[in-house]
Amino acid sequence: MQESAHMNAIEELAAKLEKSPNISGQLVIPPRRGAYADFPGSLDVRLVAALKSKGVGELYSHQAETFEKISRGADVVVVTPTASGKTLAYNLPVLNSLLADANACALYLFPTRALGHDQEAALSELLEAVDEPVGAASFDGDTPADTRRAIRQSARIVITNPDMLHTGMLPHHTKWQRFFCGLKFVVIDELHSFRGVFGSHFANVMRRLKRICRFYGSEPQFICCSATIANPSELAQLICGRTVDCVDSNGAPSGEKRFYLYNPPLVNEALGIRRSYVRTAEKLAGDFIESHISTIVFARSRLNVERITKALKERLNRKAMSQELVQGYRGGYLPELRRSIERGLRDGTVRGVVSTNALELGIDIGSLESCIIAGYPGSISSTWQQAGRAGRRGALGLAVLVASSQPLDQFIANHPEYFFEQSSEHARIDPDNIMILLSHFRCAAFELPFREGEMFGNLPADHTRDILDYLAENNDLHRSGEGWHWMGAVYPAAEISLRSVTDGNFLVVEEEKERVLAEVDFHSAPETLHEGAIHMVEGVAYEVRRLDWEGHKAYVARVEAEYFTTAEQHSEVKVLDRFDGLKAGIELSEYGEVRIRRRIVGFKKIKFDTSENLGFSELDMPEQEMVTTAHWFSLPAGLYRRLDVAPGEVAEGLAGIAHAMHGMATLLLMCDMRDLGRCIGDRSGGWFAPHLIEGAPVFDDMSNAGGASPAAGENSEPTLFIYDNFPGGIGLARRLWELHDTLVRRTYELVSACRCAEGCPSCIGPQASIESSAKKTAIGILKLLMEK
Repeated sequence: MQESAHMNAIEELAAKLEKSPNISGQLVIPPRRGAYADFPGSLDVRLVAALKSKGVGELYSHQAETFEKISRGADVVVVTPTASGKTLAYNLPVLNSLLADANACALYLFPTRALGHDQEAALSELLEAVDEPVGAASFDGDTPADTRRAIRQSARIVITNPDMLHTGMLPHHTKWQRFFCGLKFVVIDELHSFRGVFGSHFANVMRRLKRICRFYGSEPQFICCSATIANPSELAQLICGRTVDCVDSNGAPSGEKRFYLYNPPLVNEALGIRRSYVRTAEKLAGDFIESHISTIVFARSRLNVERITKALKERLNRKAMSQELVQGYRGGYLPELRRSIERGLRDGTVRGVVSTNALELGIDIGSLESCIIAGYPGSISSTWQQAGRAGRRGALGLAVLVASSQPLDQFIANHPEYFFEQSSEHARIDPDNIMILLSHFRCAAFELPFREGEMFGNLPADHTRDILDYLAENNDLHRSGEGWHWMGAVYPAAEISLRSVTDGNFLVVEEEKERVLAEVDFHSAPETLHEGAIHMVEGVAYEVRRLDWEGHKAYVARVEAEYFTTAEQHSEVKVLDRFDGLKAGIELSEYGEVRIRRRIVGFKKIKFDTSENLGFSELDMPEQEMVTTAHWFSLPAGLYRRLDVAPGEVAEGLAGIAHAMHGMATLLLMCDMRDLGRCIGDRSGGWFAPHLIEGAPVFDDMSNAGGASPAAGENSEPTLFIYDNFPGGIGLARRLWELHDTLVRRTYELVSACRCAEGCPSCIGPQASIESSAKKTAIGILKLLMEK
């Protein structure tokens, strides 16, 4: 009876949603029956008994298919949805082999420590049921020194992450001789997360791993698992360096899922202002949690996690309900707190959780019934991965994507058919990025000397030799006879990060109690840990009193703050090389290499309830620099005459185009919004007023840096840059250059169809003046760009 009443509550909320005029699209995914297979005849009887003791009497069809392919020696990538039993798909063949061969070992790689610890618990349960001494242990930064020795000596399944393999295992492979000699399987979970720079680095770590395995006489099989992406086989092949078999026929049953696109109502049509998507997500989540429906809210930033958590706790308090029913969850929380929240979700003491994409991956958090996604996550793949957290045990699951005012969100909300019919994104990596290659050649040379004629991964021997000779000329390596040897005093892996950051994380320390509250990655630290910043932890506000940049620590004090802070960034771009260009119509479209300099110059205080700007403070922060690839196009001098506007209005129009084009670029490339950056400047080296542009100017002569900022003049050539937001680039800019005409057309469709009068967040961005002609100018420029 209780179960029936609970299901009625879910149906009532679903019916209420469906009647809302703010639902712009809906997709019902019917329940599906499972496809099953008997246990393989070669499966060890001890594993069969252990599975049956846990109530598993047969396998899903994709689990059996995976077992068969691995048993005949194939490298495999398994591509099935969230909660479809991928873990058992790789655990069974690995354990079956380890039970048959006492010397065989396996390496399990997870993108995060948290996921690795979670999977260790699941594996330990299965091993306990098998009752055989197959040692499995986590080896990461938290592992004590004496435990590390024991793992090296006896563990047969080592669970770790790419960073630890890179710095803690491969450089010290002589201590792991037993393990590498017997290494039979390498399991890579959450393969889709290895993209961009991280994935490009990781592919080279795999090249180094295979090189060391060959040295010790082993050749492990690769078993990869991925969420649905457009190119799983291609990605697995690039990372593993081998052809792989793809298993993508899902045999797991699933309950009915209903997915809704919710577009908050317009509160000012002329200005295109919509109700806050964060507030909307708060209200929807509150309604679900008060109705005893377990709910996860995904937010796009750590700040929004804290904002929503704080609002939900206050709402529960007003309803005389325990605030502990709702918890925030994000990467900066300490491991003990995250484990506690995960346990609470599994045992039901936590009914609602607000998370960044940290819970998008397969950490076991039990059965959830609804998912609220506050703002488009940046990719179709991530959206479905997050939505898959609802209805994970076969029951009805509800997922709601609440659109923000950003152009990409609005395009999706207004074109639901495009979103529902579009395939998932391609995961793009470039293992042969020269900057990344040089780093890993150094690491590989430290691990083992290179020999004449040796290939590095799939790189031809002559290409490998060219790089080795370059490093020898640079005094990194020493050529001796037929080999190249490392010359440095320390091992290079310690200085090379696999992530997009170049240094270690920052610790957030409560000054009064001298206790560590959280940690923040290096790239985010300037934006979130500058002096005066409000840093939220579990809904509690802390103000940064002092930032120790060299020591990587931010000292904070607890405060009562009714506002949050947002950093203002100043960027500048220098063109280093032009790889390709095309003159078409009025514009010159180019692709090449650029240097990006970024610096936090100040911050605003924004009131929580009203989003009112309470003031601006200047900052003097260290500069960050990156060399990458970009696509850019320039407009001709004197264009303002054809548009019949003042010269400065061309700059305003192009700034609006940049706002809209950024979103359309991610849609065309099927990449994450954060994979791209943008900046506007003047091809001739002049500067535009900062309030008109995203960041700062463009200049080819760095001697112009720091000069005055003249207004856009009659002879200026305004230029829009869209760049790979990763050092060295990963190929996005080149593809964007190839799609330039389509990009212009899609941007025109977005801007011209928007109902606002003068520009709004959903098209060209809000304008400083209600009499601005920026939207009209932007449309005029786009029309001219389409004339060939």
